[in-house]
Amino acid sequence: MTMYSIKMRASKQDRHISGAEKIISAAAVTETVTQLADRALHHALGQADFVNLKIEAVDDGELRHLQALPVRSSFAASVEDSFTVMRSLLLQLQVEDPDTLIELLRHAKPMRGAVLYDVATNKRLELDQERGIRVTYMDASQSSSDGSCKDHFREALVLATKVANTPGMLAEICISDDPDYVTGYFASKQHGYVRLSPLKNAGSSHGGRIFIFDSSKADPQAAIYFLEKQKVLVDGIPAAAEPQNMRVEIARQLQQLRQAKLHRSLRTMDSQQSSHVTTGGKNMLLLASNSYLDLAAAPQVKEAAAKAALTWGAGSGGSRLTTGTLRLHEQLESALARFKHTEAALLFNTGYMANLGAITAFAGKDSVIFSDEYNHASIIDGCRLSGAKIVVYKHNDMSDLAKKLRQTTFHKGLIVSDAVFSMDGDIADLPQLTALGKRYGLLTMIDEAHATGVIGATGKGIAEYYNYSCQADITMGTLSKALGSEGGFICADKIFIDYLANKARSFVFSTAQCPAAIGAALESLKVLEAQPEMVRHLQHNIRFFCRCLQQEGIEAHSETAIIPIVIGDESAALNIAQELYDQDILIPAIRYPTVAKGAARLRAALMSTHTEAELSRAAAAIGAAVAKSRK
Repeated sequence: MTMYSIKMRASKQDRHISGAEKIISAAAVTETVTQLADRALHHALGQADFVNLKIEAVDDGELRHLQALPVRSSFAASVEDSFTVMRSLLLQLQVEDPDTLIELLRHAKPMRGAVLYDVATNKRLELDQERGIRVTYMDASQSSSDGSCKDHFREALVLATKVANTPGMLAEICISDDPDYVTGYFASKQHGYVRLSPLKNAGSSHGGRIFIFDSSKADPQAAIYFLEKQKVLVDGIPAAAEPQNMRVEIARQLQQLRQAKLHRSLRTMDSQQSSHVTTGGKNMLLLASNSYLDLAAAPQVKEAAAKAALTWGAGSGGSRLTTGTLRLHEQLESALARFKHTEAALLFNTGYMANLGAITAFAGKDSVIFSDEYNHASIIDGCRLSGAKIVVYKHNDMSDLAKKLRQTTFHKGLIVSDAVFSMDGDIADLPQLTALGKRYGLLTMIDEAHATGVIGATGKGIAEYYNYSCQADITMGTLSKALGSEGGFICADKIFIDYLANKARSFVFSTAQCPAAIGAALESLKVLEAQPEMVRHLQHNIRFFCRCLQQEGIEAHSETAIIPIVIGDESAALNIAQELYDQDILIPAIRYPTVAKGAARLRAALMSTHTEAELSRAAAAIGAAVAKSRK
């Protein structure tokens, strides 16, 4: 029987990011090739710019069957504790200098294959140390046909079993280069496959693999030939790694987050959200709120919320499609549609649910979604839940979007982007984005969570910012930021809104928002339209604060209420935020995974009610704290 070996290798800017091996029947080749290509283009390390797929016929007689190594797991409290376990296992194999091997694993520069280390001579045997030794021609005997997502455990066990059966091989030690996967392993014929977790901190893209060989027991060239050329199927692969105690595993992960300075805790506010808040027994200047116009604390907005609750009740009592639609909901939807210059609008319980509901309704498995790489998590989750093919384009780079549109085959889909990006505060290029959508026959969707009430001459958002020269097909927004209430909404043509009311699961299966939130949002919208000077004052504060920061030697540029102050190191960002907190200034440190590892920052969020004196004092304190951290 003829089988087929498929090898996939993917790289980005000459850096290896993904690889896979399959040995399958002829009937599965087409589907597997498609899945492996998709995997190469949607990897945690980035989208590949070079993908190599190699298909070779394999005669059944060429295949050697190996029994999978037995599996066990070792879960430790810290990375160092896991390396202590690895050191002990190496010593049991009579490896004289385990620390040299561990240091090589922890600090070796990235390479495409593995290090082949000879303990008899204490030398590396791979001829090309950039390439390393590549283990190829292997798969589980009952191969999964789904190559679109990586099964770390299954693929690693196949490779480890082949390596352990190589002549002269003592062991293998490995750390995955996947930033979302912290489990590595130790493997040998004596010990089996030992899962070690954690072997690195979450977010780290470092990875490495070392084959520990003894040239006194076998010829190195014979070992290399076995690793690179012998065709192997591994029998007896378990469906999954052994069950683990979830309480122990959760405790370990929390400890790891604390050690990496990535643990988060809740901060309790003892006052309403405004430019000053009480927390921890202190009165603080708040530079962290999304209530950009301070409407959450406006007396007339609070009164409207109370009146709505007294008139319409505390809750809505049902979903909008059963008994939950109140006249208030329809009034707010009409007001939002007028405000956004669209035919209709639909309310959702949160902005997050609005994005999930809209994206999953407008895109499915037969669609392609083109998504900005800096889009909000709610957009990313909506794209993933839709089942559509996702193509990520470079941040706000319309040339890259155009290139990917040309290179991608599709018959329907969606281009989706934040209007104002929540971590960087920059503004999407709506004119080019919508023009590309029209050219390629795609729907365009824009998330205005941080744009409404902030940009545009009167705070109407990104379309007004661009003088209504263009408008997305679908406009999403929130009531919970500049409008000071809670909830989300979609504004669009009536046909799209009617479709969402029938198809958006987060709308159909949710109880309608409570009357108080709707009453507050209605009043906030009235205030915003009657008092556009609030928006102008917010925009003045943005320009003023950026100038103050620049005078302190801080690079700061923004046209929106979000002003990032990039620090880089997570610990340094936390220390600066704490120093500012000690001076009664509340501005949070934003860290991975909200932003990229090593891109930690202070994220200032301004209000229209901040005074110049407050902003000047805050800028001076930030400048001093940042300067101190750099010494």
